[in-house]
Amino acid sequence: MNNLLLTPIEYLKGVGPSRGELFRKELGIHKYGDLINLYPNRYIDRTRYYKINKLQNTTAEVQIVGKIIHIKTVEFGKNKKRLVASFVDDTGQMELVWFQGHKWIKESLKLNEVVVIFGKCTSFSGQFNMAHPEIEPLSEHQQSLRSAMQPVYPSTEKMTNRGITNKLVNKLMQQLFIETQALFIETLPDYLIDELKLISKKEALFNIHFPKSTDALAKAEYRLKFEELFYIQIQLILKNLIQKHKIKGHPFTKVGELFNDFYKNHLPFSLTGAQKRVIKEIRTDMGSNAQMNRLLQGDVGSGKTIVAFMSILLAIDNGFQACLMAPTEILANQHFIGLSELASKLNLNIKILTGSSKIAARRIIHEELENGSLQILIGTHALLEDKVKFQNLGLAVIDEQHRFGVEQRARLWRKNVIPPHILVMTATPIPRTLAMSLYGDLDISVIDELPPGRKPIQTVWRYDSNRLKVWKFLRDEIAKGRQIYIVYPLIQESEKMDYKDLMDGYESISRDFPLPHYSISILHGKMKPADKDAEMKRFSEGKTNIMVATTVIEVGVNVPNASVMIIESAERFGLSQLHQLRGRVGRGAEQSYCILMTSHKMSTDSKTRMETMVGTNDGFEIAEVDLKLRGPGDLMGTQQSGILNLQIADIVRDKDILALGRNYAQRVLADDKPLAKPEHAIIKNIYLELTKKKNIWNYIS
Repeated sequence: MNNLLLTPIEYLKGVGPSRGELFRKELGIHKYGDLINLYPNRYIDRTRYYKINKLQNTTAEVQIVGKIIHIKTVEFGKNKKRLVASFVDDTGQMELVWFQGHKWIKESLKLNEVVVIFGKCTSFSGQFNMAHPEIEPLSEHQQSLRSAMQPVYPSTEKMTNRGITNKLVNKLMQQLFIETQALFIETLPDYLIDELKLISKKEALFNIHFPKSTDALAKAEYRLKFEELFYIQIQLILKNLIQKHKIKGHPFTKVGELFNDFYKNHLPFSLTGAQKRVIKEIRTDMGSNAQMNRLLQGDVGSGKTIVAFMSILLAIDNGFQACLMAPTEILANQHFIGLSELASKLNLNIKILTGSSKIAARRIIHEELENGSLQILIGTHALLEDKVKFQNLGLAVIDEQHRFGVEQRARLWRKNVIPPHILVMTATPIPRTLAMSLYGDLDISVIDELPPGRKPIQTVWRYDSNRLKVWKFLRDEIAKGRQIYIVYPLIQESEKMDYKDLMDGYESISRDFPLPHYSISILHGKMKPADKDAEMKRFSEGKTNIMVATTVIEVGVNVPNASVMIIESAERFGLSQLHQLRGRVGRGAEQSYCILMTSHKMSTDSKTRMETMVGTNDGFEIAEVDLKLRGPGDLMGTQQSGILNLQIADIVRDKDILALGRNYAQRVLADDKPLAKPEHAIIKNIYLELTKKKNIWNYIS
């Protein structure tokens, strides 16, 4: 690194202590090196000049050559002032307006000097005005280092109000290049630069700030994006390798009686090729001396539970206990019912522990866990309590892990001297690009085919005005002996309103589907766990035809006879949630349907979501669209949105560069894991710098 880049920012000519403080607080810029990495948000073409009589009322930014002929201060409102200047060119006159910073602006304005103004124009009572324009003498404008493509830098309101304009940042950037003489050290090995035909670091930095053409800018962006994504992948892959080397696991060398007995005699259906491949990957992991950390992704209904159960059998065959942790009681119960059925065929001891487990039951669980006679424990967060002590926990399966915080998962690790193997399951398909970035240090298995005999769910989108036809369809389905879900949105902030929507919906459905011909269950978050279970039980036993619910049923509810899912106000749901809800039907051999009900008033994004749902059943395709619509931060929820704090790359738009970066990172580390070769000295130095920074990447997973 050029040592000058470590210089505190206030020493740069034109900055000084008070501006330095603003740079630090507002943009986190402490040193010269931070400023050089402040990349522009966008670029403006400064080669075109407009005339006042040709101005249009658009949002475009324009530049005009002319002069200021008059300046005045105008009072408006209560104790408010604005500074107004009359600006003319050879075709007309307009006003320049400032609402803040009057004193220093007034001092800097010169009358009758030929200047170039730049900004957005708005028309007011037939006259154009420009608020807070950038102004620069024509002579300076022509001489400056500025190219046709002018960069626009990130800023904050506070900085603009204190006079740190885009023009000033541009000037400071020029000063920085002069002071450092653009002596930027190369950050990638020569062979990588040659192979990928990248421009040098020095050239890339110059062209990102002062591009002479769109072509030069494209090359600079490509080079800097590749570098950023490449180093993220180096960190993640090394973290995985170090973890495997450092964190020892229990080697499950035996594929024993239980596993074989179940595989040969008790499998409820034959495994798909994808399930077999995933089980093999898990067996290989658990058979080594390293702790397994694997993410198992599979679309709704792809058979993740069977894979998890067979992994549990491997642990028990090797003399260990296993647990499965789910985020809600409903889901934990669902897993318990499903796995008990499988475990009973092998005479295994399996129990469930949730917040509502009785004291007497808890006592037995604690005792049997410690003496080793309890082989499988299913539960919620209750598994994390200090009282829950295993004799020898060998495998922990975590379902829908994005709902658990990092700290909660760590508490599970600490239940053993040697940490258990970890299998994380999710039915939320994570786009490959996001998985590479968020879970790059986990090994990923994907079940990408559905069990045979499953018919794809037919999805249709209907407006509220079509309700009568939809209801007729429901009556026909019920007459065939099928069951129906009708789901209402639940958005935490407006719980009262949602509860009212649900109850109004329930009442009108009760009128349209009256007793004794029809019976209806209801399920929502305000009910006691015992009442929820009772309603679920009635529905799953076929005693009720219709289940009216909030999104409580989104995860894990399994009623094979339910063949229709109606989603009310579908425009209020996110794509992945719509896909999860749709997955509650289509679990039997019959044709299933998902009907999205919306109003006519919808945003463009909502329409895209509906069209995507109607167009595909592929969870990964849906996740890609969701990622484009919402961005990575929203998709992963608040816990993890800070992770992708990238300076220049965008994991949605630049997914090809991300894949290339990961590819090259894997190649480098496969060839030279300790980065000891002379040509990898650069990579090693930068990797050490990055790990010193303790950035967010060190806390993933």
